[in-house]
Amino acid sequence: MPRLTATLRELYEADTRRAHSFRYALLVLDVATVTFVIVTSFLPLMPWIIACDLALGLGILADCACRLAISRAPLREFRHLSTWADLVAVASFLAPVVVEGVGFLRILRTLRLLRTYHLLERLRQDSKVFRRNEDAILAATNLGVFVFTMTGIVYATQHGTNPAIQTPIDALYFTVTSLTTTGYGDITLPGPTGRLISVFVMICGVTLFFRLAQVVFRPYKVRFSCTACGLQRHEPDAVHCKACGNILNIPDEGAD
Repeated sequence: MPRLTATLRELYEADTRRAHSFRYALLVLDVATVTFVIVTSFLPLMPWIIACDLALGLGILADCACRLAISRAPLREFRHLSTWADLVAVASFLAPVVVEGVGFLRILRTLRLLRTYHLLERLRQDSKVFRRNEDAILAATNLGVFVFTMTGIVYATQHGTNPAIQTPIDALYFTVTSLTTTGYGDITLPGPTGRLISVFVMICGVTLFFRLAQVVFRPYKVRFSCTACGLQRHEPDAVHCKACGNILNIPDEGAD
């Protein structure tokens, strides 16, 4: 058992080639999982989908068990939202018939992987594209997670009672129109609960949407390492490092 724990700790935490390959394999598997979730959410539930759900659920459950096994304080892991997100993903995979409507919640697992410290550090080292667009990638991920999570909630709460919500596509359509405040009015959520969900989508969704637009078109800060103190993030027009006062030389294309 100590040998197994040491091996798992190396794979999940160490800075070795094998550990990097393992964590990238987890990322690839997770992207494939999310793609599977999105595609199959628009298909009728069939035996092969249930079989894939169970296989993926067992895989995620094994991953959770490994993370808890190498944790120095396993009980503290349950204080983290990411741990509960994984448990929701496991439940949605292992009980596809019961919780079919919240299948979109499985996409939360992508957010956990992109928040993992070691993976972020490795992506910064290996990918210039990621380093240059890290804020935009994370903002887009947060927005995507919110959209599909709310789609799952809308579908779970309205399917069977609201004739306008027949498929996950209807729930996605309502979520996007509410998010953008377009509000065509052809689909509405009746009752106090429906109105509260609509308000939540509009307020939180618009905030995330404008955050993404800001980091893409007018970034609040840029990533540029100070040669004196190593501070990574600065205002785009900064001349001096706010931490140590060192003169910066942030590349700037200049004003139009």
